Amino acid sequence: MATGTESPDTHAAAPGGERTGRRAAIPGHHLRTDRWWLAPAGTAAGLLAFVVYSTWRAFADAHYYAAPYVSPFYSPCLAERCRTMHAGPNADLFGSWWAISPAIIILIFPLGFRLTCYYYRKAYYRGFWASPPACAVAEPHKKYTGETRFPLILQNVHRYFFYAALLVAGVLTYDTVLAFRDRHYHWGHMGLGTLVFLVNIVLIWAYTLSCHSCRHIVGGKLKHFSQHPVRYKAWVFISRLNARHMLLAWASLVSVALADFYVYLVASGVFADPRFF
Repeated sequence: MATGTESPDTHAAAPGGERTGRRAAIPGHHLRTDRWWLAPAGTAAGLLAFVVYSTWRAFADAHYYAAPYVSPFYSPCLAERCRTMHAGPNADLFGSWWAISPAIIILIFPLGFRLTCYYYRKAYYRGFWASPPACAVAEPHKKYTGETRFPLILQNVHRYFFYAALLVAGVLTYDTVLAFRDRHYHWGHMGLGTLVFLVNIVLIWAYTLSCHSCRHIVGGKLKHFSQHPVRYKAWVFISRLNARHMLLAWASLVSVALADFYVYLVASGVFADPRFF
């Protein structure tokens, strides 16, 4: 019995998305009347802005240290060419043969963590690849293979980047503690940069701990929560953070860029770091 929703040609496909005889015969690509394209366009613009800025700063190889602040893009600094930082995150592991910016060594870990993050996958799949561009809007691709083939199969290494992200967050925490010094390395001082670093590290930890992999590690394999009360409480806390994973992803992305930009301004002599005490 015909219902009026079936396509007369069960093998026909309309341009702009996959449409077979098993789908409703909608004349357009979708029935949405709202500005659905604003979200993916805004996401693409925001991510592109960060990529451009971080690429510029990573290859600049300059203005990343203004005592006692070190840019999160360059911490820890693992090459011989790094600026000397008193009690700072220096570790000459790569020697003098490393000829380009030392930021390239360390940025692969936090960027790898974000690139494989479950939220960011959704963000750039929709924003850049239109896969799909929005809910109830057909994607332009003729087939879908998921993350089972190269290069997207590499997304499965997210859990390992999570462990690396924990180490990086630990180093950034150390940098924040060092920010309670003045430019002569005397303790018990606080500047505007200290506040910037404090906000950044709180958001970095909140984003890292709200990760789906972290939630699974803490309580994903437990069969009886009653037998593991400490892990259960940790799982509940992380689950609450996980519900705000998207917000924390964007907030921490902005904060880490602002922390780096603040160090750049101070190191390049645009202004002196205001001191509170």
